[in-house]
Amino acid sequence: MNTATTLGKFMAFLLVSVLCGVLTAGLLVPLAAATGTGASKSIEFFDNLPAEFSPQKLSQASQIQASDGTVIAEMYSENRVPVKLDQVSKNMTGALLAIEDDRFYDHGGVDPKGIAAALFSNSTSGTSRGASTLTQQYVTNVLNDIRISNGEAPTYNGSKTVLDKLQEIRLAVSVEKKMSKDEILEGYLNVVQFNGRAYGIEAASQYFFNKSAKDLSLTEGALLAGVVNGPSVYDPVAHPEAATKRRNIVLGRMLTTKRITKAQYDAAVKEPLNLRITPRSQGCYGAKMAPYFCQWVTYQFLADPAYGKTRAERQKLLNRGGLVIKTTLDSRLQKSAQEAIEATASTKQSDPNVGHAAVTVQPGTGRVLAMAQNTTLGAGAENETGVSSLNFNVDKYIGGDPGNPGGGAGGFQPGSTYKPFTFSQWLAEGHSMNEVVDASRKTYEVGDQTFKGSCFAGGAYTILDQWSPQNYGNQNYGNYSALYGLALSLNTVTFATAAKLDICKIQELAMKMGVHPGDSQSLNKDDLTHSPPSALLGTANIAPITMANAFATWNNDGKLCKNLVFDSITGPDGTKYPVPSQHCEQAIPTDVAHGTLYAQQQVMKNGSGRGRQLDYPSAAKTGTNDFRSQTWFIGSTQGLTTAVWLGNFNEASTSLADLIINGKKDPELDGSGLAGTTWQTYMKQAAPHYPHGDFPSPPENMVNDPRWPSLGKDRIQ
Repeated sequence: MNTATTLGKFMAFLLVSVLCGVLTAGLLVPLAAATGTGASKSIEFFDNLPAEFSPQKLSQASQIQASDGTVIAEMYSENRVPVKLDQVSKNMTGALLAIEDDRFYDHGGVDPKGIAAALFSNSTSGTSRGASTLTQQYVTNVLNDIRISNGEAPTYNGSKTVLDKLQEIRLAVSVEKKMSKDEILEGYLNVVQFNGRAYGIEAASQYFFNKSAKDLSLTEGALLAGVVNGPSVYDPVAHPEAATKRRNIVLGRMLTTKRITKAQYDAAVKEPLNLRITPRSQGCYGAKMAPYFCQWVTYQFLADPAYGKTRAERQKLLNRGGLVIKTTLDSRLQKSAQEAIEATASTKQSDPNVGHAAVTVQPGTGRVLAMAQNTTLGAGAENETGVSSLNFNVDKYIGGDPGNPGGGAGGFQPGSTYKPFTFSQWLAEGHSMNEVVDASRKTYEVGDQTFKGSCFAGGAYTILDQWSPQNYGNQNYGNYSALYGLALSLNTVTFATAAKLDICKIQELAMKMGVHPGDSQSLNKDDLTHSPPSALLGTANIAPITMANAFATWNNDGKLCKNLVFDSITGPDGTKYPVPSQHCEQAIPTDVAHGTLYAQQQVMKNGSGRGRQLDYPSAAKTGTNDFRSQTWFIGSTQGLTTAVWLGNFNEASTSLADLIINGKKDPELDGSGLAGTTWQTYMKQAAPHYPHGDFPSPPENMVNDPRWPSLGKDRIQ
């Protein structure tokens, strides 16, 4: 005879009898009825209840890691760390069995003695005593975990119907047939809730005592065993007196059941709680490093249908799936970038409108290696000093889709860092670097059609309002080579070269290199190609990561590589999830890329970036917008490309010259200044970790004249 089956069926009838009013004479009536027709019908009813019990995988935290395995953040709906039974202290299991189910190893899922005792106690004492076995509690906890996972409300003892209780008993009997006692106990210890911050014994042990469950002492085990009966009532933080009293009751049960001695009991009840509350950080707001990168990775995950048909399914997998998400982040570079950012523009010593950010990509792969900024990630706190929910480095939307937020500020005007696109188109159309242009023109009148463009009606852009572009300091007007104009960032040289080109083709080239507005809801050709000539000085809002990736394209023989943030995603059972693979394609001709990179080297050697050189070959471009509200320094070594931005992220038209940055003002601040300082400081530390040799040389006929005039004697007649 199967004891579990027999006892289960009998107890089912007993419970049905009680609940239906059949029990009219203590326990005698149901015992007599158990041999008659009533019992048969009750047992038939019990047999027809659902008996299938398939526990789903318990909710586990997912980890987001750097490429070296360093934990960036953990994402979870329930703070749980599953452990094996032999990883739990005997103090804990002994205390739990003593208080919750002393006959656990003897019954078949339902405890007749326990129910009888509960019925007697409840009818004579006026108090409520539960009779659920640990197996029944395990069933209830698992069912509630499934309900919560499906977005449903859990069912607690006070809200259970007769049918709920019968089904619980039926399932408990079924569980006892399929699982060993140790498996049930282990399952219970991993699923049970200790409070809203800890699910399962390991998480509870870490939260309350900052130690593993295997190291719990007698009093610690007794405290946690007492908590499960009422996590809110016996919360030792909120209600220490109630928790202490409950702990001592557990210790008393351990004494009564001979699990501890009288001496142990006497010593234990005198001990204080000795809590060491250690909350487990959750989400990107609690990230140990790179919180904005963490947020961006999360948004990338939630936007990818490879991880679920709907965004809700992906969120569930992320928060409950126990994934290990290994990213491309280089923790060494991240640390250096964050330190450099904070040294230049600490929010504690700067105007709250001052934002500062840096992002590094790897040329040839598109891997995002570092992403730092000077603010602290916080939700809905844009007016709080030093706190922002906006990632300064990335787009507002992923792929321009409002349904997939990217968490970004939407980009900033890149200013003169946009000039190399005109230079590349200049080379692509067969012009040489040292070709001289007349850069003396300062004014374009209404109706002027100097700038040709195949995307404009009539084949040219018509000036609508008088336009007077100037050079920095209102000087250096005359005849200059295209190379010199880029090196010294002369606006009039850029427009003089553009006047010899199709300006729509310049913007098309930029788009081929991945450039797009960071605040746009649709990434299409018209976003840039129908822009006026002034847009060649970087007037569209573009995210730093977009600019970094474009500069990395020049640093990769003209091949644009899609950004990568995932190295691998693995489930708790070893399941490998797909991650985007490396994808690079030729965006511009190789010789054009080499030529533009050569010109950027001259920026560092003899131009606007000459004070920011490294001990290794470097190439860069400085940038400042018209309002002097946004400053940039974007540059490369052979193995790294980094974009650094410093600007007014709240008031785009308010000059940085009027704002305090690190305790002082700088009326002449430009891209080579603070942004350049951060770039240089950071890249000195980062560059040695990656290839840092010579850049490829452009064709000789592209350079044309290798002579490079010295500064101050640069006018070429």
